[in-house]
Order: sequence, then C-alpha cells, then structure tokens
Amino acid sequence: MLYNIIVGVIAVICFLLIVVVLLQPGQGQGISGMGGGGGLGGGGGLGARRTADLLSKSTSVLAALFLALCVLANFAIDRGEVERSILQEGGGVNAPIESPSQSAPAIPQQQQQDNSQDNSEDNGDN
Repeated sequence: MLYNIIVGVIAVICFLLIVVVLLQPGQGQGISGMGGGGGLGGGGGLGARRTADLLSKSTSVLAALFLALCVLANFAIDRGEVERSILQEGGGVNAPIESPSQSAPAIPQQQQQDNSQDNSEDNGDN
C-alpha cells in the first residue's frame, strides 16, 4: 500500500519536473522572455531573473525529492516471505572443514590401478 502511494507521488514529481525543465529559458527563450512575467508589469512582477531563479530552485527541489522517493520506494516494497541465504543464516561460519585426506581422491581408484599395471609392464619390458 505504501509502495503504491510512493510510486504515485514519484509519477506526479516526474510530470512536474518535465514541465519545470521545459519552462526554463534556453538562449533567451522560455517563460522569462514573455514580457517580464506574463503581463504582471515590467518591474513589479516576476522578472526574467526571478523566474529563472524560481525554475532553477524548483528543478533542484523536485530532483532531490525524486531521488529520495526512489530510494524510499526500494525499502517500501512488500517482499512477502523472504528466504535467507546461507551467509545470512550463518551456516558458513560453523560449517565443518573437510581436510584433503577425508575427501574423495581426485583420481578414481580404477585409473590408479591401471596406471600401476602399465608401469610394471614398462619395467618388465626393459
């Protein structure tokens, strides 16, 4: 439930971030180039500089909120029953260590016997 709310807020922030970025002036254009703030008067309303500052600050705030909510959404995911790994269980720490003498031989016994017979035949032929 919380995850769905966070994702909805992230979607709204994404839309607002797109709008704010597109409104920013680029090479003398944008909302700041529309007569000093959309008809509020040349000096009394939002000027070109104030509009650019407002859009810049709102971009920064929205981007920070977007990043924070994305990280928060990761922790809010409902994972249900989670299986723990061997390392989380601590099985790797207390597991018995098997020495090489207790383990199975690297070469199967049948091949070792065949090799010893081949060696005895080679020694007898000389």
